[in-house]
Amino acid sequence: MEEPGQLKRAFIDSLAGALAGGISRTVTSPLDVIKIRFQVQLEPTSSWALLQRDMYRPSKYTGILQASKDIFREEGLAGFWRGNVPALLMYMPYTAIQFTVLHKLKTFAAGSSRSEDHLQLSPYLSYVSGALAGCAATIGSYPFDLLRTILASQGEPKIYPNMRSAFFDIIQTRGIRGLYAGLTPTLVEIIPYAGLQFGSYDTFKRWMMAWNRYRNSKLGLYEEDNSASSFQLFLCGFAAGTCAKAVCHPLDVVKKRFQVTLLCPTK
Repeated sequence: MEEPGQLKRAFIDSLAGALAGGISRTVTSPLDVIKIRFQVQLEPTSSWALLQRDMYRPSKYTGILQASKDIFREEGLAGFWRGNVPALLMYMPYTAIQFTVLHKLKTFAAGSSRSEDHLQLSPYLSYVSGALAGCAATIGSYPFDLLRTILASQGEPKIYPNMRSAFFDIIQTRGIRGLYAGLTPTLVEIIPYAGLQFGSYDTFKRWMMAWNRYRNSKLGLYEEDNSASSFQLFLCGFAAGTCAKAVCHPLDVVKKRFQVTLLCPTK
């Protein structure tokens, strides 16, 4: 059993994760919209496609600056935040579920709810815990991820004017199962991504604490507390997220193509 103080801390961590996810999603929405536009545009991918002139269509977006100009010219400033509402509705429960499940799994594996004991877990258990937490969060928030991709991938003219129209059209044409179209490739992506993200974060955090011990011993400061500073934790999170994204980005492209293709409206 977890102590009340630990349960309160887990709740605070989950709430903080949800708020942080919402803020970061809003701030980075323009880059996310541009990323999705690049991922889902069906540009030629082989020399054979180039020979088929009836199949050839030049890519609309060819660079970040050019894409930014086109989106602003055609859709205005609001175009950079297209799909942000479902993104917020996804990321806030996603991060809350993810951190809650991660805390529970690490507590079960370590036999303790203390963060210090969680750091003693083997890297293998850190990766597995992260992957399972990512799966749980993905399943719990997937419909909003689907709606976000559909809305953010739209150019002009828009097919769906808002999240409500997209939601009801999917329900009418494909039923509840339509809200989970593309879930399988998403889980295939999230398992290595979340595993790498949290596993790498724990590994980098251990390395940072080891570096602090080494540095303090060199300076003659034999302190018991060698925990990482806020800036060091930021660096660990940045490095872990970058590594996970770099490795799993191809899977993210496949996921986005599935989400858009499977729900291509037949109007």
